[in-house]
Amino acid sequence: MFKFIKQLFAIEKSPKKGLLALECVMLAYLVFTLFIVFFTYTKAQNPDAMIWGRIRIAVITAALWGVYRMLPCRFTRFTRIVVQLALLSWWYPDTYEINRMLPNLDHLFASWEQSIFGCQPALLFCKAMPWHFFSELMDLGYASYYPMIGVVVLFYFFFRYREFERAAFVVLASFFIYYVVFILVPVVGPTFYYKAVGVNEIAKGVFPNLHDYFNYYQDCLPSPGYKDGIFYHFVESAKAAGERPTAAFPSSHVGVSTVLMLLAWHTGNRRFLYILLPFYILLCFATVYIQAHYAIDAFAGLITGVALYFLLMAVSKRLVSK
Repeated sequence: MFKFIKQLFAIEKSPKKGLLALECVMLAYLVFTLFIVFFTYTKAQNPDAMIWGRIRIAVITAALWGVYRMLPCRFTRFTRIVVQLALLSWWYPDTYEINRMLPNLDHLFASWEQSIFGCQPALLFCKAMPWHFFSELMDLGYASYYPMIGVVVLFYFFFRYREFERAAFVVLASFFIYYVVFILVPVVGPTFYYKAVGVNEIAKGVFPNLHDYFNYYQDCLPSPGYKDGIFYHFVESAKAAGERPTAAFPSSHVGVSTVLMLLAWHTGNRRFLYILLPFYILLCFATVYIQAHYAIDAFAGLITGVALYFLLMAVSKRLVSK
């Protein structure tokens, strides 16, 4: 323990002078969305709050860089990285503030779902398997999303430190790429769309275009399953805290967790990979079971997750110092 603490605060021999690669990615996204806010200022619902929020994040980033320059060590570098990962929870609902200015596309995705599968898997999956233990397994899988992110990033910090910053870069860059897609492709997912249209109408194959409906209404269906379950309440609490009618296609839950699994595979520690595997499988199925995503969102998340991992790992070779 003493040795670890000593390493944690040991001054780095070659401290990085500029921004970390993942901070550059965050700033690029900040500037990109700031331009959108400026050009749509009169249409945006909360433009001033969005602008000041970005200013605060820029100030926080600069302050953490300053602390690191005064004390360049593993602890201050770790703090810079973890703060950026933690701020992802602020950036997520922010996508709704931008994409709500575009016409909703759920009627197209629900129609494509019906054409491909001949039904709505998100509507039938939970009805086909309503048992309490299965419902809790699905909610466990969905609730394991953020713990999986923390576990993988911390594993690299403690056991693969030379690639810690690289792994964090891949995770954070994946999120921001998905956020760009969420802004440009406004799909809210079954839990919001089914609620707005009505489950009976959806079951009949009626998928109306709701246009700007979600600008004014944000009601969603309660998660299906065992309502007295521990993990059911975890999922419902998370939805109440930060869920918005946004970010359905592709499923970033599936996409990012796929990236995490490939990062776990990259460590070479198969035991670590096998420990995460059941949670990953449950999570992928849970996205459809709890009606957060259409099945095509989950498949798109799987495909894009694999693509993003290999793309960002290649990019990180040049951008991230070891």
